[in-house]
Amino acid sequence: MIRNIIFDIGNVLTDFRWKDFLQDKGFDEPMIRRIARASVESPVWNEMDRGEWDMERLMAEFVKLDPGIERELHTAYDNITGMVTKRDYAIPWIRELKEKGCGVYYLSNFAEKAYEDCREALDFIPYTDGGILSYRDKLIKPDEKIYLLLLSQFGLKAEECVFLDDTPRNVEAAQKLGLHGICFRTKEQAQAELDGLL
Repeated sequence: MIRNIIFDIGNVLTDFRWKDFLQDKGFDEPMIRRIARASVESPVWNEMDRGEWDMERLMAEFVKLDPGIERELHTAYDNITGMVTKRDYAIPWIRELKEKGCGVYYLSNFAEKAYEDCREALDFIPYTDGGILSYRDKLIKPDEKIYLLLLSQFGLKAEECVFLDDTPRNVEAAQKLGLHGICFRTKEQAQAELDGLL
């Protein structure tokens, strides 16, 4: 029996709109591609989510990947307000699940900088029963330790949980541990799959 729903955050309960965000900052398409290769599309981005490095070191690592755009990288990431934004359905969806008697949790690769600058997008958190933001525990998906930490921290049984994430490998990692998994594409698709499990 399913008792608990576990949500990823970025591109599930919020928009992670990094490309539009860089456009908003005035960068053209060729520069956006360069910035992306040196940051969000590089392995260094995982370290941002892991939370072991401070922003000074992260920025230095971004710059190492493309020293010619140091100024642009700082313009992009010194303030990232607007990179993560609300989805209007997040709170109503959580409330609806809670009214059905489900526990609702979150499990997200999430950077401290994003938490600080985009906190308004996380207005759904008080409606949940808790969760994990990766930077706080220095673990990132799909490492099995972060899933096991959530289960133990909140006393959850894997077989009673459904995990929704937009990244297939993160869903697969959860399924290997006995959780049910839904690969999120749209709210309507995920809702239909979830209804089939509840």
